[in-house]
Amino acid sequence: MEQRQLHSLSFRSYGIEGRPHSHDHIQIVLPVRGELEIETEGRGGRIDLSRGIIITPGIRHSQAAEDLNRFLILDCAVSVMSDEKIERFSRNALLSISPAVRRLIQFIDLSSHAGEIDTSISRYSGPLLLNALLDAPAQGVSRLSSLLRHVEHSAGENWSVLRMAQLCGLSPSRLHELFQSELQMTPQNWLSETRLHRAQELLANSSLPISQIALQVGYSDQTALTRAMRRISEMTPAVYRRLHRQ
Repeated sequence: MEQRQLHSLSFRSYGIEGRPHSHDHIQIVLPVRGELEIETEGRGGRIDLSRGIIITPGIRHSQAAEDLNRFLILDCAVSVMSDEKIERFSRNALLSISPAVRRLIQFIDLSSHAGEIDTSISRYSGPLLLNALLDAPAQGVSRLSSLLRHVEHSAGENWSVLRMAQLCGLSPSRLHELFQSELQMTPQNWLSETRLHRAQELLANSSLPISQIALQVGYSDQTALTRAMRRISEMTPAVYRRLHRQ
């Protein structure tokens, strides 16, 4: 089998109910936006900004999501993984999303057009993702998970570091330490990324005016959103919306 046939990348969004099924290849589900409740062989789990999942061949699973969501799907041939690792991920399928992997996911998302991933991006990004994920530690319990979910759902509110720390029952300095340890960024930088991703979701999937989207996700005005998007992707909100609706 040639290298380009060993994996494929695509985006997917999920509804409120999915039928149980299995497949004969390896499927890796990685978060772009939103959350996904997933059950594998009777074991429940949640995919969010801090974790993904590897579904090994023959494992029956189902999933459900209520809010707007978007996930990067990496489908792989069985040959890319050793029997030992297939057995390992069959027992514990959840994965930690490292900062490097999260940035690669964001790069793939920002490089896509109308939900389609360019062949050259897929060819080179797929192996990078795969190598990083297969060596990732099993997902443990993060003290930030609850906070990340809460803030993502209300990104437009006034989220100071003090407020986030109080929500976790931590001091601001301890919160900074956890963000640096688990995400390798500050709480403010993570909040900025979260607001930008939420704005992109609304630009692609709603007809709300850009000025209203900017205010809804926490920017002071449309100009502030435009500056943020140009800094990350060199696109204005209007161009991003047009490309993702073509």
